[in-house]
Amino acid sequence: MINSKTLIKLQYKDILQAVSSFAVSSVAKSKVLKLTPAETAEQARTLLDETRQAYDLFQYETSYDLAVDDVSEICSLARVGSCLSMGQLLQIMRILRTSRSLQSALMIDYGIDTSLLRAKAYALYTDKELENDIDFAILSEEEMNDKASTELYNIRKKIKSINADIKQKLQSYTKSGEMSKYLQDSIVTLRGDRYVIPVKQEYKSFVSGIVHDQSATGATLFVEPMAIVQLNNALREATLEEKAEIQRILQAFTDRISPNAAKIVVSQDTVSDIDVIFSKVKYALENKCTLPVMNDNGVVNLKKARHPLLNKDKVVPISIKLGDEYDIIVITGPNTGGKTVSLKTVGLFTLMGQAGLHIPANDRSELAVFEEVFADIGDEQSIEQNLSTFSSHMTNIISILGHVNENSLVLFDELCAGTDPVEGAALATSILSRLHNYGVRTMATTHYSELKVFALSTPGVENACCEFSVETLSPTYRLLIGIPGKSNAFAISGKLGLMADIIEDAKSRMTEQEENFEDLISDLENSRAAIEKERLETEQYKKEAETLKRKLEEKQERLDAQREKILRQANEDAHAILRDAKEVADQTIKNFHKYGQGNTTAKEMEQERSKLRGKMNDLEKHMSLKQGEPANHKIPKKLRVGDAVKVLSMNLKGTVHTLPNDKGDLYVQMGILRSLVNIKDLVLLEEPPTLGNKRKSTGAGKIKMSKSASVSTEINLIGKTTDEAISLLDKYLDDAYLAHMPSVRVVHGKGTGALRKAVHGHLKRLKYVKSFRLGEFGEGDSGVTI
Repeated sequence: MINSKTLIKLQYKDILQAVSSFAVSSVAKSKVLKLTPAETAEQARTLLDETRQAYDLFQYETSYDLAVDDVSEICSLARVGSCLSMGQLLQIMRILRTSRSLQSALMIDYGIDTSLLRAKAYALYTDKELENDIDFAILSEEEMNDKASTELYNIRKKIKSINADIKQKLQSYTKSGEMSKYLQDSIVTLRGDRYVIPVKQEYKSFVSGIVHDQSATGATLFVEPMAIVQLNNALREATLEEKAEIQRILQAFTDRISPNAAKIVVSQDTVSDIDVIFSKVKYALENKCTLPVMNDNGVVNLKKARHPLLNKDKVVPISIKLGDEYDIIVITGPNTGGKTVSLKTVGLFTLMGQAGLHIPANDRSELAVFEEVFADIGDEQSIEQNLSTFSSHMTNIISILGHVNENSLVLFDELCAGTDPVEGAALATSILSRLHNYGVRTMATTHYSELKVFALSTPGVENACCEFSVETLSPTYRLLIGIPGKSNAFAISGKLGLMADIIEDAKSRMTEQEENFEDLISDLENSRAAIEKERLETEQYKKEAETLKRKLEEKQERLDAQREKILRQANEDAHAILRDAKEVADQTIKNFHKYGQGNTTAKEMEQERSKLRGKMNDLEKHMSLKQGEPANHKIPKKLRVGDAVKVLSMNLKGTVHTLPNDKGDLYVQMGILRSLVNIKDLVLLEEPPTLGNKRKSTGAGKIKMSKSASVSTEINLIGKTTDEAISLLDKYLDDAYLAHMPSVRVVHGKGTGALRKAVHGHLKRLKYVKSFRLGEFGEGDSGVTI
């Protein structure tokens, strides 16, 4: 188990506090705050798989009833036979209802892996009959339904009748002119559970009855008239019967709960466990976290990691590798440059991953499962460190060295600072060398130049620094792997106004070796900056090229689809013309046989022949020229590439793409269609063909406009077989795509889910379907797919 000091220093509890805010029940909140990192890779992967499955599930459904109370004590009372109250029974009812609705929701097949969540759903105990009975019988924590039992209904009916009789009797006192003069007020009140009237002290002998109370002054006596004593007695008896019946009903419910009390506790525990998992997902969604890849070989590879406790709009992401090519990273550079944040980010992400939490980093970031994480990180960074501070840190370091192994992660902040620099650097080098020999994954921040040299000269140890801008005198917080940090003391002092002669004097006091080393670091930094700039430019060019390539591919796909549509339409038109021609021919043959029998006059035959000639002329017009187009047109004698022409047989405008060959054949580009036509089929136009945004006037544009106007935004597949539905859906989506419809609604119903599953499987294979989801409330729920 990770030691508690590390959890505190890395602010792990602050992360749990943030996650707990997303939990629904108090039980789940308490569980989140007690989450500890897993001790093995298998446990960590299981926790992350639970979160991943819930994360995937949230793409389809996010509203789940998880509001439950802690009923463990109530169930203990039920097991020993104690009668539960109405409020306690309502809590049991809510657990049963939540368990049933949650179990039902987790059993829905969305076509994704939810096996771990389903396994938890099987542990939920449900009893719909008991749930409904309690819900019907108990109206609130203090009120039971009259119809909870036949006996209770009859008792309460009797109580109402007695109350009516008492009210009628008392009205003879309060409203009677003779009796009202003896009363202090014309009201009826209760003393204990008996109805009484307020009688003036001096008239008590005029009102026959039992005195139950008197006012503070003694001027008023509260008298139960003898006329209603029997009725009050009857009311008292009925009330006792009512309480007994209510108690009997409550005990009956308790007896039904008692045998299954343990199952109900397990169910409540399972609901809160699921609430914990869902709170992890909500935290991940809120903070744009991703699923880390866990390994047990000690490799950490964070991509654009953001410390989760810093302002997410201002924090600078860091990328860091550890445990593959090198086991130790030595981070150097000026103060306030983000060195400590880098340490805490790696340590905290490790704890989060092992607790089943997603991390705020780019996708496919890797984390290792460590048996123990050690951190020697001071709460304050001060140049006024003293011996006691050094002693405190050294005590911690000694403890760490006594417990580490190759499956540990160690984090040192300002290793061996607070003492003589020469001795401190030597100690720090020896400590890192020992950890390196153990194969321990280690990160250490320092100001010692000796550790920079150690990292440069030791295989498996790497330098890193937090970038610092001398121009602005501020850190950039970017972590740079492979380059040691420079203190920049001289540059910073000069920028702040320290006299140049003092700076030069200070430089002269440095040894030549030290000065050369600092100059080397400076040269490395300049080279790195230049390479980084070139890399960013290259990445930008690459992104632009990929964007252009994608647009060209999309454009080609659209052109191919439109060309296919035009050819399909042309084939359909041709088939229609041939069908009409066949019908004319068939009718002509029939008439020929009829006329051959000699029963038809010459006039009738001539009329039929004229009618046939008219039909043939109509067919010719459809197959060549548009109606109204002059038959004798001027054939172009000399064409040039780019000339605007009209293809008469297609009734489309285009441009000459190639010059005619010996037979007069040439290629003409008509929108997206490029066809081989004969020069005799062309008319030379004066104006150029409409291009660009005006393309809507071409044949292709007309087809698209027609399609946009005719395609419905919804297709109903209910009642179709799977094969029929997929065939209809495929054609419908083709039409919708050509019509540039942004989204459509596929109605498949709920049923067994087979049709929905087939539709989703088909949609996954279509390149032009960017995304799909089940409908939300008001859209058709899971009966439709958007």
